Amino acid sequence: MKIGVLALQGDFAEHITMLKRIGAETAEVRLPKHLEGLDGLIIPGGESTTIGKLAVAYGLIEPLREFGRSHAIWGTCAGAIFLSNDIGRDQPLLGLMSIKVKRNAFGRQVDSFETDLEIDELFKATGTEHPYHAVFIRGPIIESVSGEAKVLCALEDGRIVAAQQGRLLATSFHPELTDDTRFHEYFISLAS
Repeated sequence: MKIGVLALQGDFAEHITMLKRIGAETAEVRLPKHLEGLDGLIIPGGESTTIGKLAVAYGLIEPLREFGRSHAIWGTCAGAIFLSNDIGRDQPLLGLMSIKVKRNAFGRQVDSFETDLEIDELFKATGTEHPYHAVFIRGPIIESVSGEAKVLCALEDGRIVAAQQGRLLATSFHPELTDDTRFHEYFISLAS
């Protein structure tokens, strides 16, 4: 299993570390040719506008869309924004997932927080039942899902923080900033 991590901007190194912990072969993706031979791709957190502009500059938008039509892609935080088809403003998006996302929905950096989440699909896939401890840093909210997209997890107040559409995965939080490898294991199962 070889998983690429989009390495234009953001916390790609942390995802690579997590993937190596669970035995996956990894590759940093900066150019279209780096997508060759990959089973899946993670788009990390960072700054979604910057990721989009760099993806345009490096000729990655169409190759990433094509890749996502037949391979697993997981967007965390800014990556979830980049995967979505609607954010209510003009910036480069892949438009692969039928989700509407609101950027920086939790407020500024000082409003970052951690919380435990109950995620049934994650429990089923990994055989564990303890809550997933999620780290939110200026995270987006998935305002709505449509078409084939489904809600994986919401906060107690109903705000959606994880969604899936086939082999596409979006999370508002940062699993790469924890010691819990279950989300990365779940993504590997989608890429298989």
